[in-house]
Amino acid sequence: MLTAICSDPVTILTCLLVLAVAAVNGWTDAPNAIATAVCTGALSFRRAVCLAALCNLLGLMWVTAVNTAVAETLFSIAGFGADTQAARSALCAGLCAVALWSTAAWRFGIPTSESHGLAAAVTGAALALPGGMVHAGPWLKILVGLVLSVGLGWFLGRLWALLLDLLRPSPTLCRRGQVGGAAAMAFLHGAQDGQKCLGILLLGLSLSAGGPADFTVPTGLSLLCAGVMAAGTALGGRKIIDTVGREMVCLAPRQGLAADLGGGACLLLCTLLGLPVSTTHAKTAAILGAGSKANRRIAGQIALTWLFTFPGCGALGFFLARLFLFGP
Repeated sequence: MLTAICSDPVTILTCLLVLAVAAVNGWTDAPNAIATAVCTGALSFRRAVCLAALCNLLGLMWVTAVNTAVAETLFSIAGFGADTQAARSALCAGLCAVALWSTAAWRFGIPTSESHGLAAAVTGAALALPGGMVHAGPWLKILVGLVLSVGLGWFLGRLWALLLDLLRPSPTLCRRGQVGGAAAMAFLHGAQDGQKCLGILLLGLSLSAGGPADFTVPTGLSLLCAGVMAAGTALGGRKIIDTVGREMVCLAPRQGLAADLGGGACLLLCTLLGLPVSTTHAKTAAILGAGSKANRRIAGQIALTWLFTFPGCGALGFFLARLFLFGP
């Protein structure tokens, strides 16, 4: 596999761009998993980041041994036509697009979905090619996952908040539970988002080999993607944590634990069903369900970012692909 990656400069560039997206994902998306634990004082920022980095790595390694349906969905998200050279250039353009979008969202502290940005940017880049096409089956899974993650995340966050209000555990017990909740959320983030980067990496390698190939996941590539995502997570993401855990809602330890349990349950179910979903959507929805006194302005900004992610990343991927292929 290493020989195939190093076979030519375009393949090397494609792999580096996928790994850059994985690092940006860990840097900008993983903070959602630990936001509540940091903001309620269950974990210090640095300890939470280290915990998330380790659990991201373990999550991807676990899921590739159990269920790689999410990776296969991204692998088959779009058709790039018969011209493999143009297809590889377009894929690089799509990867550049999602990295730019995610970094811009981080700059303003807005949690956005790198998962949906990746799917949209790669599809937009494919449509810039003469023979490019959208594959309906994988996109249906993504849209179902979007609706399910937001609706179910909010419902489970609210449900756990009501249950914990009845049980009334102490703040100390809730904070201890949040440590486990943050670890579980980060583990499932690695299982979900690591698979998506892995699927696109395998797509790039299949294009380098000359066209579609059987979907197989080498252990070495899984470890590589997991390690890079963990390294990206270790960079932090303080702005996003503050937006989600402090500015958007008021969270006490009990509500923070409810959000962790609700978001984690939602991610686990969707992962086992093989549905590509966003950790950002599931966790943010669970926080809104569990929290109180939501800041409508912040929540509205987040919702608008989610709304524009598909068309924004799709258009950016399309125009960058046209630029890469045909010049200004």
